Amino acid sequence: MLSWLFFPLCDESSFSVEYEHMFAPGPQKRPSPRSRELPVGLADRVRPATPVAGRLLPVPAPLVPLFPDGALRRGTTTTVAGLPGHGATTLALALLAAASQAGSWCAAVGLRDPGVVAAAELGIDLRRVVFVPHPGSGWAEAAGDLLPGVDVVLVRPPGRARQTAARHLSARARDRQTALVVLVDHASEWPQGGDLALSVGAIEWEGVGRGYGHLQGRRAEVRVSGRRSAGRAIECSLWLPTGSGVVATTRRGAAQGEDGSGVDPGDGPEAA
Repeated sequence: MLSWLFFPLCDESSFSVEYEHMFAPGPQKRPSPRSRELPVGLADRVRPATPVAGRLLPVPAPLVPLFPDGALRRGTTTTVAGLPGHGATTLALALLAAASQAGSWCAAVGLRDPGVVAAAELGIDLRRVVFVPHPGSGWAEAAGDLLPGVDVVLVRPPGRARQTAARHLSARARDRQTALVVLVDHASEWPQGGDLALSVGAIEWEGVGRGYGHLQGRRAEVRVSGRRSAGRAIECSLWLPTGSGVVATTRRGAAQGEDGSGVDPGDGPEAA
């Protein structure tokens, strides 16, 4: 028997109202511990509601061969590692280009100088990107708060991330079905590791002679590994970027244009 006693706050006379309810639960049938049948309707509730195609986010055509699905998969973590000046930032930002053009919302956290002009040249729709350039020590919290509201989050930790922060962000991205892209100088700075790891190695600048000329393109060697790389490492050569500011594949010393034809790295505006 349960009783509730009420006292009015604005009346000198006190009174009580007592409610009584007798519970007489009947015998309940317990499911057999050996039964493996799902309750009615549970299978439909746990079945993924998003089709496979809806779990993929497009990437620029030159980057398609780097991904097992030919696209960014929602809920996964992709690390991009490379020393400053080697094109890792260009490669990481390029992963937002096709997705933003397709209407997806993206966020970039911790890029102190995102270079919006260069980002636009990469093909990023700036109207669909949220920049948080100075999150300070709260970079992990900022990225975590953005994960539920966007499709892709690019985060640049200020240094080596703590194991707990890396694990939490990757788990939250998986739970929210958001693609997480982590930009670091060295792969070891993200102790959790990535489902896919892109690392930028040796680079070579085009357009500079012996004391003359202008920088027109940066050719970089990119290596792909990680848990989702099908157990094999992939290496390719990319322009990060060409003189026109786009990312392209190289072919016999020339980059690939968007139409698949070779373009000279010096095409487009001069790169100082």
